[in-house]
Amino acid sequence: MAVVGQVLQSEWTKIRSVRSTVWTLGTALVVTVALGVLICTLVRRDFASLPDQRRLAFDPTNVSFAGMGLGQLAMIVFGVLVVSNEYSTGMIRTSLGAVPRRGVFLFCKLLVATALVFVVGLATSFAAFFAGQTALGAHRAHLGDPGVLRAVVGGGLYMAMIALFSMAVATMLRSPMLSLGILMPFFFLISSILSNVSSTQKIGRYLPDQAGSKIMQVVAPVNDAAPYGPWGGFGIMAAWTAAALIAGFVLLRRRDA
Repeated sequence: MAVVGQVLQSEWTKIRSVRSTVWTLGTALVVTVALGVLICTLVRRDFASLPDQRRLAFDPTNVSFAGMGLGQLAMIVFGVLVVSNEYSTGMIRTSLGAVPRRGVFLFCKLLVATALVFVVGLATSFAAFFAGQTALGAHRAHLGDPGVLRAVVGGGLYMAMIALFSMAVATMLRSPMLSLGILMPFFFLISSILSNVSSTQKIGRYLPDQAGSKIMQVVAPVNDAAPYGPWGGFGIMAAWTAAALIAGFVLLRRRDA
C-alpha cells in the first residue's frame, strides 16, 4: 500500500506539472458552460415557435448540456495527453524503471486522472445546468424534479468515462497524434453518421458516446427507439471502456517501453 500511495502521489505531481493538461480541463469547463448558456438563450427566444411535438418532448436539462460536445473534445485531449506525453518525451522508461509493476503503474495513473476529471466534470455539469436553466427562464427545470439530479451527476460521469476511454486508447497506441487521429473522427464523425443514418442507427446507438449520453437525458427525444435507459446506456459505455482498458493493459505488459 505504501508503494501505491507513492505512485499515486507521483502521478498527481506529473499531471499538475504539465500545464497543457491543466489548461485542457479549464477549457472544458468554460466552453461547456458558455455554449450551453448560448443554446439555452436561443431556445428560450424560439420556444413559442416550436412545433407542439417538440415542445412536449422538450428536455430543459439536456439542453443545458449542449456544450458537452466541445467539452468532450477537451476531455479526449486530456486523456490522450496524460498517457502519451510520457511516451513522446521518453519519460515512460524512467517511470517503468521506478515502478516495474506495470499494473500498479497503469492503475495509479488512471485512478488519479479519472478522479480529477470526475471532479472537474461534475463541477462543469452543475455549472452548465444552473447557468443554462437561468437562461431558459420560465422553461427551466429544477434540480429536485424527477430525473434531473441523476442527469446532472451523469454529466460528470460521462465526461470522466470519455477521458478514461481516451486514456485506454492512448495506452494501446502510445502516440498522441495517432490516438487523437482515431478518437476525433470516431466520436465526431463516424458516431454522428452512424447514429443519424436510418440504416445504421441500430449500430450507432451502441457506440460509447451515443449510449453514454443517454444518462444526461430526462425526457426521451422524439422517435427514440433505444432499447435501454439512462443507466443501461452508461453501462454500455462502461463496457466499451473496460474492453479498451483490458487491451491497453495487455499491450503495456507485453511491449517494451
